[in-house]
Parts: sequence; structure tokens; C-alpha cells
Amino acid sequence: MQLYCGIDLHSNNSLISLIDENDRPVSEKRLSNDLNAIQQHLQPYQDDITGIVVESTYNWYWLVDGLMDIGYPVHLANTLAIQQYNGIKYTNDASDARFLAHLLRLNILPTGYIYPKAMRFVRDLLRRRLLLVKQRTAQVLSLQSLIGRHTGRRLTGYQVKRLQVEALSHYFPEPASLLAAQHAFQLKHQIDAQIADIESFVLDSCTSSDHYARLLSAPGIGKILGMTILLETGPIERFPNVGNYSSYARCVPSDKISNGKSKGKGNTKNGNRYLAMAFIEAAHYAAIWDPVIKRYYQRKSKKVPLMVAKKAVANKLTRACYHMLKEQTLFDVSRAFG
Repeated sequence: MQLYCGIDLHSNNSLISLIDENDRPVSEKRLSNDLNAIQQHLQPYQDDITGIVVESTYNWYWLVDGLMDIGYPVHLANTLAIQQYNGIKYTNDASDARFLAHLLRLNILPTGYIYPKAMRFVRDLLRRRLLLVKQRTAQVLSLQSLIGRHTGRRLTGYQVKRLQVEALSHYFPEPASLLAAQHAFQLKHQIDAQIADIESFVLDSCTSSDHYARLLSAPGIGKILGMTILLETGPIERFPNVGNYSSYARCVPSDKISNGKSKGKGNTKNGNRYLAMAFIEAAHYAAIWDPVIKRYYQRKSKKVPLMVAKKAVANKLTRACYHMLKEQTLFDVSRAFG
């Protein structure tokens, strides 16, 4: 007997549903989010389980990794691509779990990619760097605002970053204001140290990769953007063609066209926002420093808004990086922008 398992995962519990090849429920139980408890519940059925479906929620790592380590065939459901029949009057966790198992049985389950565990954690660490960069910017803006409020002077971000702690007393004669400025200054420098630690750790994990060296050959892509693109992309083989990769990087339009008329937009948030930000930033720098790309950008910007022109450059870089990783070649500007 073949069994199909669907798990409706929540923050503190999971509803586990097992169905047979005829869609008949075999077992349904709600368990706390404890891997041992879930393993003990599934163990009597392990030899018959064809696959287990887990929702792609924010907390799927522990469950998917744990079940895969035990030996279960696990699938990560793409919840954005799954929609039950709207006419259903009543649903609950059990029906949701059964529906996931039902899709698996029919072999029509939209799945998400299960990023390899070891490099997934490195990728998440690099994402944390972005959070720290935003926090550092907040401290710089706070210090800039404090100086403007108390002195009427407008210091640039570059000037604020080069300030020394001893110089703060010239801007803030009042002890309370000086203390607030010192705290912002100290927080910025503590965040600087944390960012440097993360960059060093992630760089050590990427430098051994030939793909990383190839990405650095593209204009506009430096160490940080190269690491971001490499880790957010993952194995390039998971993208069947260049269009899939460009779509994943949010570099293709989401227009809905019918009979030559626009019928609105699709889901513009489909894809990887970190990869999209990396290619937009790479396009910004490439359009400044590379003469061929700069001319292409200038021609585009005369016909369309600047952001659309920059997105066109990003799309070109996306396609170039796909072929570089797929064909194991270096960047060729004439091929990408010729």
C-alpha cells in the first residue's frame, strides 16, 4: 500500500495527515513541533510512505532537514502556487494537510526548491548582513539628524561616517545630547564590526568556488554582490533555461496581455528579492564604469524611464551570469550587450 503524507505546519504544532492511493485517510494527528514525536508517529508507516509534503512556511528548516536525515522523501510545497477550490465552504488544518497529500498523489504538487543545508545557512548569514547594513544606515541618519537639529549644519553621510568620537563634543555642548550622539556613534561602529565578521566568514566559504571567480569578471559585481548572487542562485542546474533564471531574479515584466491589451499585472513579488536587489545594484555600477554598458544604458534611458533602463541592464547581466555559470565561461561584454 502506498501512503502520501501532508503536514500543515504551524508555529508550535503540526497537523499530520496520511492518505492511501484512493484518497482515504489512514491517520490524522496534531503533534507539537518536536521531531522525535513526529518521527515516532510516522515510523510504523515509513516503508509505505511515498512522499511527505511540508508547507514552505518561515519555520520549515528543522522539519524538512530532520525528515530528510531520517530518510523520508520530502517535498516543499510552494504555497503561493497552491489554491484550493474557492467554493469550499469549510476548511481546517486537517483538510489542508489532506489536500497537500492529495496533490502529491496526483503528481501535480507545485514544489519549492530545498536549498542544500550547508550553504543555506551561509546564505542566511549573508542575508543577515543586509539587515545589519540597514541598521547601520539608521544610526548614520540618526547622527546626521541630531547634528542638523542642534547646529543647523547639514553633514553628508560620508562626513558623518568619518567623524571621530572626540569630535562629537564640538557639535553637542549639552551632556544629554552628547550622550545620545555617542550611543549612535558606538552602535554604528559595533555594527561595522559585525558586518566585517560576516563578510569575512562568507568570503571564506565562497572563494573556493570557481563560479564565484567567474561572477567577479562581470562589471558592476564586486565581492559582496558576487557572494550574494552565488549564494542566492544556488546550483544553476535548477533553472532549465535563462528565462527561468531572469524571472527568478525579477528581471522580466509581469504584464497580463489579452488581445493586445493590458489586463493588469501578475505577482510582481514572485522570485528572489535578494537576487533582484543584487542585480539592480550591479547594473547601477556597471552603467557607470563600463563604457559599452554605459552607452547601452544611455540609449535606453532616452526611450524609457531611468529605472526601466536600469532594469534592462540588470536583465542583460542576469542572462550573462546564467550563461557564465552554466557554460563555465567569463563575462563577454560583446556577447551580453552587443
